[in-house]
Amino acid sequence: MNIVMAINMGGDDFIAKPFDLSVLTAKVQAMLRRTYDFAGQTDLLEHQGAILNTSDASLTYNDTKVELSKNDYKILKMLMENKGKAVSREAIMARLWETDSYIDENTLTVNMSRLRKKLEAAGLAGFVVTKKGIGYMVT
Repeated sequence: MNIVMAINMGGDDFIAKPFDLSVLTAKVQAMLRRTYDFAGQTDLLEHQGAILNTSDASLTYNDTKVELSKNDYKILKMLMENKGKAVSREAIMARLWETDSYIDENTLTVNMSRLRKKLEAAGLAGFVVTKKGIGYMVT
């Protein structure tokens, strides 16, 4: 009866007396794990002071908001999720144009050029680097 009443009054866990210390420790650790798992989820990707907000597809750097197109956002998100690693042109193209139709590789080059110009205007020159023969990365 006491357990049911405690849970109905808002308690999400219960331990009866006398209790085993190892059971109490396990319950506290489980509660902390649940709490910090939820707090750890974030909608922000950060690199070198640039903050990409995945909930509204915006980039902020030095309190300046950079307007991103849909493709700019997808490219930047993919690169920032893999920061420090080169992402192949093929992988980026597959993410941008999820279709079987042929897309010219020059299309990606044009998109990268536009993105770089926006980043440079915001003070992020050299944020995206080309790895010859491999792809692109943020350093």
